[in-house]
Amino acid sequence: MINQIMKFGVVGGTAFLIDFGIMVLLTEYFGLNYLISSTISFCISVVYNYLLSIFWVFRIDKDKRGKSGTFLVFVLLSVIGLLLNELLMWTGTDMLGIAYMLTKIGATAIVMIYNFITRKLFLEDRKKSDQEYGM
Repeated sequence: MINQIMKFGVVGGTAFLIDFGIMVLLTEYFGLNYLISSTISFCISVVYNYLLSIFWVFRIDKDKRGKSGTFLVFVLLSVIGLLLNELLMWTGTDMLGIAYMLTKIGATAIVMIYNFITRKLFLEDRKKSDQEYGM
């Protein structure tokens, strides 16, 4: 499990760099509202995160869901993560007056924990995972 958490951290960290970088680029250089740029950047990083999560981090139960089913579950969980991200961004920035870039860091940390737990629960093949970790 430590190995899996480390892989998830690498994927999450690089996905954060993509998400944060695109958000700042769209907000600062293209003048988009931070909530719009945050949504766009989040969606782009989700595709990157999906590919690496499916092929490197989690042992996905493909027999149960198939590739399209796995993607749909991943997208549904990601949409919930996006809604959580946007709520945290709005609360931190508009309600509490914290700079949107700082708010994004905190929101990402919370959503990252949500992502790991939900993907492990809903996507991973527990039999393969248990065998791999000697359980």
